[in-house]
Amino acid sequence: MNSRERVLKAFKRLEGLPDRVPVQFDLCRSLADHFGKVMNIPVNYTENLYEDVTYRISANELRIAMGSDVVITGASVSDDYQIQKDSDGTWLNEYKMRMRQGDIYVEVMDYPLAQAETLADIKAYKFPDPKAPGRFRDAEALVKKYKNDYLIIGDIEVTVFSLAHQLVGMEKLLVDMMMETEYVIPLFEACADFQIEIGLKLIEKGVDALWFGDDFGTQVSLIIAPETFREQLKPVYKRMVDRFKEAKPDIIPILHCDGAVADLLDDIREIGFEVFNPVQPGVPGHLPQDMKTNFGDKFAFWGAIDQQDLLPNGTDQELEIDIAEKISILGKDGGYMIAPAHIIQHDVSPERVQLFIDLCKKHGKLGLDY
Repeated sequence: MNSRERVLKAFKRLEGLPDRVPVQFDLCRSLADHFGKVMNIPVNYTENLYEDVTYRISANELRIAMGSDVVITGASVSDDYQIQKDSDGTWLNEYKMRMRQGDIYVEVMDYPLAQAETLADIKAYKFPDPKAPGRFRDAEALVKKYKNDYLIIGDIEVTVFSLAHQLVGMEKLLVDMMMETEYVIPLFEACADFQIEIGLKLIEKGVDALWFGDDFGTQVSLIIAPETFREQLKPVYKRMVDRFKEAKPDIIPILHCDGAVADLLDDIREIGFEVFNPVQPGVPGHLPQDMKTNFGDKFAFWGAIDQQDLLPNGTDQELEIDIAEKISILGKDGGYMIAPAHIIQHDVSPERVQLFIDLCKKHGKLGLDY
């Protein structure tokens, strides 16, 4: 069974069980550079329009050599775009957000739509050109190289809600959503229209799945009320998934959504999402057995391994126990791809990264260990 078949079975698109639970992981730049040097594999970086997504869609050659069962690609910055840093170290990305590098992730310092109030303000804003030169060069090459052996996931993370609050600011957006300010729904629609164009181009290039990414939860609860999600956001995502299904009926819609979002999972399934990621551990409603019991008939799960504390700070025994538990529960009867809940950062040693991969392979053979 090759990796492509393994993931299709785990995602419930092929009958039967995979021979083992498939594995996926993302690496920050320092870890990718380290392993590239050690393994003598050149590391190719696809610079995404939103900087942190770069590490979802880069280093595919390296990651599959290390044991990943999927290839993840996405849109690149335009050939016409180059970072020009100001004296304070900040820069404008293609969305015209002013960015700076934080300790781990990039941070938005100035929002291009910070003064938005009306529909006219949204119409006046110019999104990046989805068809700009170079946008899908890497995606096309990866599909041609790996399509027969690996499931190809097209990443359109920072999709609607997250893109909107990166354009106007989180506090402003949340207040304006509650006030039903004129620009809010048009902004969500405009973000969706832009990402639909990106997604359709990825489908044209040959991806098997589209990975949306928006966070509706905190560590303890939802960011927005379920009713607000259903009224203002759910129809937008449903329109996107329907459009992608129209273009490619067998496309696999995947949602990355951090935080405690169990209260939205029925709605998320009704939208059409089939795979739920990252199944963030340690938040209310996300115990593995609760996820499997309450939603195992609705989703395949992808993720569930804590990269905030366990991977950098836990003992080797604690890591092995957690991996074994997640596989035994979420992987029972299929429906699970194991992965850290987010990008593995530089606070995780290379040795721990390798141990994670080895333990996933050790415990991942369904029907043998469990």
